[in-house]
Amino acid sequence: MEGIIVVDKPCGFTSHDVVAVVRRKLKIRRVGHAGTLDPLATGVLVILVGTATKLFGKFVSFDKAYRATLRLGTKTSTADIQGNVLSEKPFHGVTRAAVEEAFGKFIGSIEQTPPMVSAVKYRGERLYKLARKGVVIDRAARKIRIDVFKILDFELPHVQFYLECSKGTYVRQIAEDVGEALGCGACITEIRRTKVGPFVLDGSVKLEDLNENHLRDWPAQ
Repeated sequence: MEGIIVVDKPCGFTSHDVVAVVRRKLKIRRVGHAGTLDPLATGVLVILVGTATKLFGKFVSFDKAYRATLRLGTKTSTADIQGNVLSEKPFHGVTRAAVEEAFGKFIGSIEQTPPMVSAVKYRGERLYKLARKGVVIDRAARKIRIDVFKILDFELPHVQFYLECSKGTYVRQIAEDVGEALGCGACITEIRRTKVGPFVLDGSVKLEDLNENHLRDWPAQ
């Protein structure tokens, strides 16, 4: 048994939780995922089964797209609504035009510092595990690319947006950086990954419906 399955990851599950479900349902041990999604995030998660796990590098390098919502005026310890509130500032003077201008500053090739609540490793340990212990370390900025960053809906304090970006882009960090640019802070309230390379939500399967019939062939190269 080998191939890939495109799963619509539910909220509250880690990517490893999804892998565990796939292992149990397909009764196969050799299962992995290509591109971590936080528990808060939902959407496209590519699952690799059998010898397809060797193709991790190919799948993880794909560009991605997201639909997400940020909340202006609130900065948290995790850059999302589930973290501890660090500060709250007025946002009522922020206009749609100001947000569009702020978004524009991030389009193109930029450098981004990974958040502490990320899967980046530091001396063999994931940053998010260190963050849970209250440990904060300096992180080196990484080059990323933002191709599309536009407003879908504007209703203060919430701004729903669409983002197309390169691998390694942290949506929550983008939202926090936008909040800093606007002077009021911001955090993410929801994230939905809509695309990974050629794979889109329309071709995904709900975790509860998943079975071996959803396996797709993929050239082993």
